[in-house]
Amino acid sequence: MLDLRMRPTRCIRSMFLLVLILFVLLNMHVLMNFEAKKSTSMDHSFLNRLRNQQNIEHAHVQNDRMQIVSDINESKVEFLMYPNQYNRTFNSGSVQESNLTQIKMEIDRINQEQYIHNLNKFGLKLKSDSIVIVVQVHDRTKLLSILLESLKAVRKIEETLVIFSHDYYSDDINKLIQSISFCPVLQIFFPVNAQLHPKEFPGEHPNDCPRNVKKEQAIKMKCNNWEHPDKYGHYREAKYCQTKHHWFWKLYRVFDGLEVTRNYTGQILLLEEDYYVAPDIITTLQMMQSLKRKECKDCRMLTAGNYDKTQSYVANSGKVELAHWISSRHNMGMIFARDLWTEIKKCAKEFCNFDDYNWDWTLQHLSMKCIPGQIKVLKMKATRIFHMGDCGVHHKGKNCNPDIKRKQVESIINSNRQHLFPNVISIQGTSRFKLRDPKPNGGWGDIRDRELCMSFMKTNV
Repeated sequence: MLDLRMRPTRCIRSMFLLVLILFVLLNMHVLMNFEAKKSTSMDHSFLNRLRNQQNIEHAHVQNDRMQIVSDINESKVEFLMYPNQYNRTFNSGSVQESNLTQIKMEIDRINQEQYIHNLNKFGLKLKSDSIVIVVQVHDRTKLLSILLESLKAVRKIEETLVIFSHDYYSDDINKLIQSISFCPVLQIFFPVNAQLHPKEFPGEHPNDCPRNVKKEQAIKMKCNNWEHPDKYGHYREAKYCQTKHHWFWKLYRVFDGLEVTRNYTGQILLLEEDYYVAPDIITTLQMMQSLKRKECKDCRMLTAGNYDKTQSYVANSGKVELAHWISSRHNMGMIFARDLWTEIKKCAKEFCNFDDYNWDWTLQHLSMKCIPGQIKVLKMKATRIFHMGDCGVHHKGKNCNPDIKRKQVESIINSNRQHLFPNVISIQGTSRFKLRDPKPNGGWGDIRDRELCMSFMKTNV
């Protein structure tokens, strides 16, 4: 007969085994739940940091965005800001345009804060293949409004940071910039401008030498800058000198001063207030970048615009020309990256001492005499930028109505709309224009201009 009684030792062993199994199962359950909660907690923490304005008060500033990029493991992204995380709007104080002290304080505030507007709507992601647009602005409000209308129609503009660099403070212009709702926007102000110094350098001091006075007479007059006429015997004119100062300063500010672009390795597109851009300018330039990497690795620059009197979009919409950079042909819609800026900086002394008040003629001189290998450029054969400024620094034409010019440009674009956004970009030909070191135009003999120009390298831009 089978004995069903269990021995005491076997009973104890069975109970111990049962307890051990229960203990293991319980610990596994706790461990699994703990990991799940930990993962959920991290996700919520990350989302809270993105959405909590107090934690990202300066979220568009480089230090904070680097942490965000690290968390989401996007190694190619150089700046990242999501929409709906930063709701600060334009906060312009009450400034009287006649009060230069107030203007200076407002300019200093804006330059220091570096606020990027419309981030709450679009966010911002900058990568090595991005394009940042930098617009140099003076005081032509009507022309600037036309440029903004054309930018609004550009494909991918909502992904593009547009920086407006001003050398004149104007309520009308500021209101125009503040009305922009189609892209991220940042304003910077050239602080050493003639508006803030109307009766002293870099404006015109009452005792500055008149432009056309002879040096012998200037000595007798004991005017301030009698020792430093240009190579043609003329003395400086502040309204012309400022443009070169502003152009050089804004590049320092964008590449080396602003938090958002200080480590940016992508492309910078330079525009001016009197330009009009085609709706495919960004996509076309991105295709040109790809072409440059494959077929012209030693090209330092791209040019979106040209001054050709006749434009054939049917034949040339997707074609580019290879050339050495010439100021009179390739200065409209220049696009380049930090590598060329580094070479320009190395030639700062040559840039600041070359006796020409034009930044573009000076740059051509650098290309010939200072920058290694000269500047090679790919230029669009069918322009994507139009120059609207029939009246300006160098243009004193009788027909100064920008609306007439705008209608002409819009007619060209509308009649060729089917040829925009080409599927392929290719190199078609090499420029035959002879490259030469330009003869300086003068206007830059004053030692004060040269010292101010060089000072941008020594100060916190």
